[in-house]
Amino acid sequence: MRIAFVSNVVHPFVTGGAQKRIHEIGTRLAAEGHEITVYGRQFWDGPDEITHEGLTLRAVASAADLYTDDRRSITEAIDFAARLARPLHRRLAANDHDLIVASVFPYFPVLSAKLAGLGTDTPLVTTWHEVWRDYWESYLGHAAPFGKAIEHVTARVPQQAIAVSGITADRLAGIGPARDSIDVVPNGIDVERIQAAPLPESHGQESYDALFAGRLIADKNVSLLLDSFDAVADRFDATLGIIGDGPETDRLRRQAERLKHADRVSFLGFLEEYDHVLGHMRAARVFASPSTREGFGITFAEAMAADCTVIGADHPESAASEVLGDAGFLPEPNRGALTKALDRALADEQPMTAPQERATDFDWSSVATQAETVYQKTLYSS
Repeated sequence: MRIAFVSNVVHPFVTGGAQKRIHEIGTRLAAEGHEITVYGRQFWDGPDEITHEGLTLRAVASAADLYTDDRRSITEAIDFAARLARPLHRRLAANDHDLIVASVFPYFPVLSAKLAGLGTDTPLVTTWHEVWRDYWESYLGHAAPFGKAIEHVTARVPQQAIAVSGITADRLAGIGPARDSIDVVPNGIDVERIQAAPLPESHGQESYDALFAGRLIADKNVSLLLDSFDAVADRFDATLGIIGDGPETDRLRRQAERLKHADRVSFLGFLEEYDHVLGHMRAARVFASPSTREGFGITFAEAMAADCTVIGADHPESAASEVLGDAGFLPEPNRGALTKALDRALADEQPMTAPQERATDFDWSSVATQAETVYQKTLYSS
């Protein structure tokens, strides 16, 4: 297959889950003999078309700021979409690609990719990492109807949709394609890399008994985690490390300073080196993320591979239960339930399935095979 991936940002020049997925799947398919091209912004030095780890990276726009006031820039997404359509159409008209795979979100490049394919027989596959629906109201406020409208339009474009979890597929089916037409292909992890990551002591950092890693936003419920940890910290002589940054950082730091066991909580900020995050997971006994909004939850899979006892949250807007299965704990997202789960985990109570055994289901080699199956099905049924 000759596959054109569409992503305004390209791994490893810009970090992020969606572009990493493209890289990990793309490099494995390229190694099998497929021809993989990624259309994106030029965040790399040198010519606008380069080969990187077996992938052709083709810039259709220059680098640009991706965020405005801590939110993804709408103007950037529109600009990239506008610059993508013509060069992609030329390649499709010349029969250079058999298939387009576009990552959702943002939405405008998906619409542009569909437009570029008009007049050709090139099918469009979309990868949905989340479906926001009512979340637009807290994200955009008075402009939420605009976000909802674009999401609905994108969902109704003719496409073969892939969702990263069953819960994301269910949400997508509520605004677009029929549920039975949506394929589920999870996000992935590099199990071997995680299990070989250097421990924090090897690069001069302290390790922690319990760990959180993620963006510090309200939905992650780090505030709840701080209170619950404070209730059990003394019993287990435990420490808690918080990895990440975000709009909740200052408030959470102030909250932590008021805790009875404030000296046991450390904020590590955003760690530039991914291996350092993995190393902290390997060193921790417990990984806790009581998030109530997870389209997938890659940190759960990473922490399982690192042999942590993982605590998520039982919530209808979170895919934590899909990722963890019975290889972790899923308390209700309230202080009492989370405190009990932390107590069980720090007391070394083990879940029914070994976390590392469960983690192998999400290794990139397995995910790439699943994605390849969907791509081939789409191509040969079009």
